[in-house]
Amino acid sequence: MIEKMIREARSQRASDIHISEGQAVYLRIDGKLIKSDLELSDEMTRKLILSLLTKESQESIWRGEDADFALETSDGNRQRVNVFCQQGRLAAAIRLLNAKVPTLSQLHLPQVLQNLANEPRGLILVTGPTGSGKSTTLAAMVDYINHTHADHILTIEDPIEYVYEQDQAVIHQREVGKDVCSFAGALRSALREDPDVILVGEMRDYETIQAVITLAETGHLVFSTLHTIGAPKTIDRIIDVFPPHKQAQIRAQLASVLQAVVTQQLLPLASGKGRAAALEIMIANDAIKNLIRENKGHQIDTMIQTGRNEGMTTLNASLATLVNTGKVNRMVAERYSLDVGELRQLIR
Repeated sequence: MIEKMIREARSQRASDIHISEGQAVYLRIDGKLIKSDLELSDEMTRKLILSLLTKESQESIWRGEDADFALETSDGNRQRVNVFCQQGRLAAAIRLLNAKVPTLSQLHLPQVLQNLANEPRGLILVTGPTGSGKSTTLAAMVDYINHTHADHILTIEDPIEYVYEQDQAVIHQREVGKDVCSFAGALRSALREDPDVILVGEMRDYETIQAVITLAETGHLVFSTLHTIGAPKTIDRIIDVFPPHKQAQIRAQLASVLQAVVTQQLLPLASGKGRAAALEIMIANDAIKNLIRENKGHQIDTMIQTGRNEGMTTLNASLATLVNTGKVNRMVAERYSLDVGELRQLIR
């Protein structure tokens, strides 16, 4: 039943499926939630969701915890599933992933992301709201390294989303809850596993953020994600996790290891089919590192605007390009802009 539902959703180019007891099934297509034709009774919905869970996961659900896991269908496609309770009823959100890791060129991402993937060390963050394609962009960057560098790549994910086919690199993928108890635990043991490149699925808490910065300091190339929009807010979020007496030290550490912050948002295309990525790219040059150390994050946006030659771009510049090339409607772009007045000046 679930395989049939997933196949049907994929045929309609859906990115997500929402299943809830007492409600219709909804698909997210090109960013919009659309009611599915599929009708399920409450009993069928409950059985369907429970069929996805192991006995241990069912027990955790009844204790009031969520269940996060990956689901692979018989056609080899993978899905990321979150099962939760709401108003005493079961619900599931299913993210449909690509069977193969797309390349940076297939995603129409700029050359500067490939340049960043060639860096020998440091911290690269891909940020944005839920469903903005962060995991896919990171996977494309990691897979580029896989095909071009004889490195040891270690990923720590919850759950594992993309499974890589080893090429030039040696790849080990650890799933939190299955292969290791926690992000922090996996990061503590990472240094003993001789990695060159480390992908951390998400910087969720103080312990994880601290460990990620330490790994980047010790000469590794570290990739991770945050649910923030824009480089200044990303830096503030990291610093604010730490107690006040540690913040000056963390600013100095972050300034020394940060390579780039890439913020991504997905906008529906003007054609009505598909979505395009709008990016803000901040490369941490000496001037920006200095601003981070001196707590002058509000000046970073100006530095991004003047850093075009280094591959930097503001979100508004990216949005304006999408509008000026006819890919995205002006009104849609304005909804995603953090400064609509500036965006209107950039649009021809």
